[in-house]
Amino acid sequence: MKIAVLSGKGGTGKTMVSVNLAAAAQRAAYLDCDVEEPNGHLYFKPENPVEEPVSVKIPKIDHDACSGCRQCVDFCKFNALAYINKKVMVFDDVCHACGGCAIVCPERAISEWDKTIGKLLSGTSETVEVHSGFLKPGQASGVPIIKEVLAKAPGDGTLTLIDCPPGSACVVMESIKDADYCLMVAEPTLFGAHNLAMVHELVRLFEKPHGVVLNKCLEDSPNPSEVFCTEQGIPVLGEIPFDLELGAINSNGQILVRAQAHYAALFSELLLKVKEADARETAPDSQR
Repeated sequence: MKIAVLSGKGGTGKTMVSVNLAAAAQRAAYLDCDVEEPNGHLYFKPENPVEEPVSVKIPKIDHDACSGCRQCVDFCKFNALAYINKKVMVFDDVCHACGGCAIVCPERAISEWDKTIGKLLSGTSETVEVHSGFLKPGQASGVPIIKEVLAKAPGDGTLTLIDCPPGSACVVMESIKDADYCLMVAEPTLFGAHNLAMVHELVRLFEKPHGVVLNKCLEDSPNPSEVFCTEQGIPVLGEIPFDLELGAINSNGQILVRAQAHYAALFSELLLKVKEADARETAPDSQR
């Protein structure tokens, strides 16, 4: 089972939930697809980490073979190619490495070279496989690294937690497209409800089974995110309280499940509810 954990913005507790759900399982894989700001590895501290570079194909122009037809320039919607002083120039910082320019070139004047855009870090932390992607600053897209991270998912049915980037951009779409279930993390504020609505629209677009966990909840206080869930018929699978002890443990880079028994119980129960919700969603209509 692959569970994608996502949120409409950073700081909601998405990584905290992902890390602790993985740690609560008897055996799991944790995939950090938040490649611009990966921090799951700071909690897991994987043993014997292995680094792998991630590269993309960038066009290289053979100016002697180029006829100056500009078909490649017209094709590129990211403005990574320009015809200047009778030569095609490549701006690799904005190139999305789609390879289209080489395909449309009638003179076969475009080859490709490998540009390193980041890396993968893989290791283990007790019973959890940890795979994290790191995008170099200033690169055009994190999608190629996310694809490499997702390719590390075990193929034997091991429970897999996908820590998605915040928001609802293309990097999030790439992270959730093969997920079995989407767990949205939301804060109990108007801003939190607004961002929850944004990611809810995305998971509905992908027709993914989904539910919500509400974080930083205060007793007897208004919770606009909970109201939104009620109005939209979204199951709330758990509530995590606003807790100073929890905040202190989390800010010290410790895993809650491994630090305190009552947090282990909280996230074990949440994991069970996610599995049950997924089973209900995927069961035939006659069995629901």
